[in-house]
Amino acid sequence: MTDTAYDRIRVVVVDDHAVMRAGVIALLTDEPTIEIVGEASDGREGVDLVERLAPDVALLDLRMPVLDGVAATAEIVALPVATRVLILTTYDTDIEIERAVEAGAVGYLLKDTTREQLADAIRSAARGETVLAPKVAERLVARMRRPEPVALTARERDVLRAVADGLSNAEIGRRLVIGEATVKTHLLRVFAKLDVSDRTRAVVVALERGLLARS
Repeated sequence: MTDTAYDRIRVVVVDDHAVMRAGVIALLTDEPTIEIVGEASDGREGVDLVERLAPDVALLDLRMPVLDGVAATAEIVALPVATRVLILTTYDTDIEIERAVEAGAVGYLLKDTTREQLADAIRSAARGETVLAPKVAERLVARMRRPEPVALTARERDVLRAVADGLSNAEIGRRLVIGEATVKTHLLRVFAKLDVSDRTRAVVVALERGLLARS
């Protein structure tokens, strides 16, 4: 597919709500570069429609009967056609976004999208470009900026609790019946995991992240 003045982007709309489907089609009817070639009321019908018509873009709702948008996306992506899937939904939770993207959708839009934004997104999707609603992009960026979850081993927690109790390395070794060198090794691993450089900061960060119970 090429997006030129001579080739219109062929689109199918898949949504179980007839009014919403009609609204989306009405929004796009006057777009000179976009042609609606079919519509379906559930995911299974949508997959069959894509297989039969091989449109450039499939505009899918997320929650539909028979086959939901994520499952339909996965099946469409597996078909021997070059159809790009663009999700258009009201749901913007992390899990919904991740499931859709993992299934192969090139874009994720919310139903408060304007006509211009929708048309631009379809053109971008047809070119294989990733398209995200601003709210969705913000959620993904915020998620990426969160610290990765850290897991301490049981022994590392024991060592850190002893540090919190004010014990020296030698005293920790005696309490846990391990060598002082082993205590140091555990502490170095804790420092690396928590991205800290001293014992006090390690305890503070571990408490903040809920890795140690507060006394």
